[in-house]
Amino acid sequence: MQVTKRVSRLLFSAAFLTVMAGCGNNNNLNLNEQAAQETTAPSTAHQTHWSYEGDTSPEHWAELDQLFATCNTGTAQSPVNILHDKVQADEHLSPVKVEYSPSPVSIVNNGHTIQVNINNKDNKLTIEGKTYLLQQLHFHLPSEHEVDGKHAEMELHLVHKSKDGSLAVLGVLINAGSENTALNQLWSVLPAEESAEEIVIDGAFDPAGLLPADLHSFRYQGSLTTPPCTEGVQWIVLENPVTWSAEQIGQFAAIFPHDNRPVQPLGSREIGSDE
Repeated sequence: MQVTKRVSRLLFSAAFLTVMAGCGNNNNLNLNEQAAQETTAPSTAHQTHWSYEGDTSPEHWAELDQLFATCNTGTAQSPVNILHDKVQADEHLSPVKVEYSPSPVSIVNNGHTIQVNINNKDNKLTIEGKTYLLQQLHFHLPSEHEVDGKHAEMELHLVHKSKDGSLAVLGVLINAGSENTALNQLWSVLPAEESAEEIVIDGAFDPAGLLPADLHSFRYQGSLTTPPCTEGVQWIVLENPVTWSAEQIGQFAAIFPHDNRPVQPLGSREIGSDE
């Protein structure tokens, strides 16, 4: 019995570390989101290949592994199409409070996206009195969320985790326009090839430089947008997009010409607004 318990503990520990690879296969994103399923067969989920094209594309994710079943059976999946005329203004939703500061970061091409890992615990997001710490950020092209049926050219996801392990993802829509100078610090070492090795960014990087000035947002309960599509994720999609230059968008597109999951049925869920 003791041996069995010890093996179980080891498997759980391995699963916890494995989970640090995911909303776009992000090191810290799956940390909690896969937790609901990690005790079943954690290593399988880590090893199962999935992609955005062909036989391993989103419409086939649920067929690839039993741990991915929620990608098909879930009733609160992300992303969604945000329709302005269906958004419910909610006076009970507090404004988004972001406390970001220059931080040590590293960047990696994980085969599904470009991910930037935050290597301190100084960056905070607070909504409804609950605080979440920024774990990592990553990108999708085109945007995963739609607004009134239209994609933005890209979307940034900033993944946060609270003390109780719950997740909040801040989504920022990106359109072509003027250059984002803050991004250049990351894009100057943009890794074109998939690798397990992270590149440490020289100097401190301030995630606030990637956000719009106006943080009015749409809110809804959703899921991971990558396998295992675990639900229970608080989504905050900023209403106001930011702009990047065509060259900056093109640099990402040259590596990942398509890495977004199609929108999912909203079902009985409502999308609120903090305005």
